[in-house]
Amino acid sequence: MGESFSFALERAVSVLVISCPCALGLATPVAIMVGNGKGAKNGILFKTGESLELTGKVKTVIFDKTGTLTKGKPSVSKIIPLESTEEELLKTACSLESKSEHPLAKALLTYAEEKELKLYDVSDFKITGGRGVEGTVNGKKVYGGNLHFIKEKISLNEMQKFELSVKELSKEGHTPLIFSKEDTVLGIICVQDEVREESAEAVKQLKELGINAVMLTGDTEETARSVAEKTGITTVIAGVLPDRKAEAVNELKKDGLVCMTGDGINDAPALASSDIGIAIGAGSDTALEAADVVLVKSNLLDVCSAVRLSRHTVRNIRENLFWAFFYNVICIPLAAGVFIKSFGWQLKPVLGAAAMSLSSFCVVTNALRLNFVRLKKYIHKKPESVIIENKESVMEKEFKVEGMMCSHCEMHVKDALLKINGVTSAEASHESGKVKIISSKEISDSEVRAAVEGAGYKII
Repeated sequence: MGESFSFALERAVSVLVISCPCALGLATPVAIMVGNGKGAKNGILFKTGESLELTGKVKTVIFDKTGTLTKGKPSVSKIIPLESTEEELLKTACSLESKSEHPLAKALLTYAEEKELKLYDVSDFKITGGRGVEGTVNGKKVYGGNLHFIKEKISLNEMQKFELSVKELSKEGHTPLIFSKEDTVLGIICVQDEVREESAEAVKQLKELGINAVMLTGDTEETARSVAEKTGITTVIAGVLPDRKAEAVNELKKDGLVCMTGDGINDAPALASSDIGIAIGAGSDTALEAADVVLVKSNLLDVCSAVRLSRHTVRNIRENLFWAFFYNVICIPLAAGVFIKSFGWQLKPVLGAAAMSLSSFCVVTNALRLNFVRLKKYIHKKPESVIIENKESVMEKEFKVEGMMCSHCEMHVKDALLKINGVTSAEASHESGKVKIISSKEISDSEVRAAVEGAGYKII
């Protein structure tokens, strides 16, 4: 355009310097890095950048019932003998369930240990996933499971005697396990699992975030509805076998992105098939492996926190992209000399370098603001009245355990200690290594040491 070579070279250098894409290359990675760090500090582990991005876009969050909405520590709540004595019902049921790894089976075995029952030998044991178990006890075929399972095993006349009772128990929130010996119904043992304290609040906050909450469970419709009423969930999909959970998730995908939240081996296919799988930290290793997000603290409110963090991070990335282009859009024409003849404006290479650096500075500083994002919503609780009662004397022991690395380890240690006769509560922290138990009677150090070492850890 009639200018000297040095003038043209200066314009070229200015354009190259100001258009350097450093800020553009930082915009997304820095925000994801800071967002992941913020999540990790709050016990939320995102396995990939994609999972961090998609979590905030979900339209439906599906919750498993047992171990997710509930505490996952069921206990025997009612024993109803029908064609046998209570002791015979318990011995037969616990003998059969001793071969199973299901949480409900463990509840029966814990009860049997407390009662010091002597169990029978079981042969020809077989599991029908999500329905029941069967085996041979003292030469006779024994069945145990839900109503549909037992219906297939015994005559209709026998079923009609107690089918109404089973449905009523389910409506009260119990999970009825029916046991029969060949064609005779021995009785019903009810198991009940407490709902997590934070479940209702988590569902409420998800609704405030514009997300639909759904319960997906293999339990009966009546039992599921009882838990749904306590948590505020309106959509319930009950009676789903483990191998059909993934199909239910795929069906819900038609309405938008779906997040599955679970803890057990049975939930793994659903976690893998959902757009985002969230696993409870205290859940099974299979669930943790299949999930995209892990809640280390096993607190359902962290599902809401994960959604908030994802949305803040995506918003931050968009802001970063703005700052990455803001200086370029204004300064590239200036650096090229577009305004020199009209206004005499020009951009020296040194000033271009400063503007380019300022662009990167704005992007990084904006990303660091994620550290100040408030993930948890403040919950105002009314002060509860305190009632002082006369209680039996208790013993408290505190000690250090070596080998605990995460909340999963804490769960193993606590479960082992709670099996000691007399222990009423146990607390463990993998961060400090400290463990505390409270018991209703005197517990020897050797009992505690044996329980901890049996779980694979060491008292130091």
